[in-house]
Amino acid sequence: MKKHNRITSWSRLFLWLHVAEVIGFYIVLWLRSVPSKEDRARKEPSKPERPVQPKGCPLVSVIVPARDEERNIRRCVTSLLEQNYENLEVIVVDDGSADATPRVLEEIAQAHPRGARLFVLRLRDYLPQGWAGKPHAIHKGAQEAHGDWLLFTDADTWHAPDALNYAINTAIDEKVDLLSLGSQQELPGFWERVVMPMAYLGIMMQYPPRQVNDPRSTVALANGQFILIRRAVYDKLGGYARPRLRDTLLDDRDLAQVVKRQGYRLRLLDGRGLVHVRMYSGLRETWRGWRKNAFLGSRGGVAFTLVVLISLPMVTIAPFFLPVLPWLLNLFPPFKKQRIAAAEVALATLFELAPLLAYRGWIDKELNVPWYYAFTHPLAGAIFEGIIAQSAWRVLTRRGVDWRGRQYYRRGGE
Repeated sequence: MKKHNRITSWSRLFLWLHVAEVIGFYIVLWLRSVPSKEDRARKEPSKPERPVQPKGCPLVSVIVPARDEERNIRRCVTSLLEQNYENLEVIVVDDGSADATPRVLEEIAQAHPRGARLFVLRLRDYLPQGWAGKPHAIHKGAQEAHGDWLLFTDADTWHAPDALNYAINTAIDEKVDLLSLGSQQELPGFWERVVMPMAYLGIMMQYPPRQVNDPRSTVALANGQFILIRRAVYDKLGGYARPRLRDTLLDDRDLAQVVKRQGYRLRLLDGRGLVHVRMYSGLRETWRGWRKNAFLGSRGGVAFTLVVLISLPMVTIAPFFLPVLPWLLNLFPPFKKQRIAAAEVALATLFELAPLLAYRGWIDKELNVPWYYAFTHPLAGAIFEGIIAQSAWRVLTRRGVDWRGRQYYRRGGE
């Protein structure tokens, strides 16, 4: 009887420790995700018929690295040419595309009323030693730029007409050296709606926006889909030719780290409604895209990754299967005689699922994902468990990271 009571006590202890772990995790995650009072109070940019141009109306050079982007490039470049900011040039760096990207760009330059603003820099499908593809393309584009400000944006984005005007006004008014806007994700498919909220969960946990925007914090992050930086600051830092930036696969985060560590002002703001993006399509593309930087983007290295691999199933999958815990314990002989009341298990399940579903429901709302996708949380947890494990394995075993037809073996970042 004493042994039976001991086993039951240990089982109940583990159950309620797990409840505390899940509740604590989502409370901490919420506190790290919630925007600051300043950001909550920030009004959406006004949209007057005649947008106010900033004093001096500095020239902005928009640089778009593109490699095999025939699916996206027309919408992206057209939206940039149609910005209501008057003083800009658009430089598309065609990084050795083998698809119809060059033809689409030529059509835009010839047919669009503002095609004269577009300059296409064509690179050979050759990458110099020690460079990653995107930093190299941005570097080459920056060498051709004439602007006082540089805007780096991706070919899978498209921009509201007032996006650049809002960004340059904000950067000048708030004396910001690097301004990055978070984008509205376009998630039409099932797998994108399942996986993207989990990706955001991980980003929020490791890179809380309030810490990113706090000059006293060392945490730095930018969204590579929209990075506006002063040309003088970019040049002073050495740009992407800077050692440890030229070969990075995390060009946005690592540039933000350099800017912040050198004492310049960094701001990451909510740009939904201004910048839109369709990052990936389908499970295969989504998996490969996040696998590229899941391990490299971790702030804690190998040790932290091991902790994540152990704890992620505990806080994303286990809560949904808690009601079958008594049945699972009965599969193991030492626990066959133990009993946890069904009412106690049901209460524990309620305590775990309440904060989990509340947080997942909030982030789904932020991403315009239907509410019922919250119940795919364990599936998303299982997928990201595989992504993180494979990402770490490929890097640590030096099998390399493959992206856009290229293989990378070195890690960038400072």
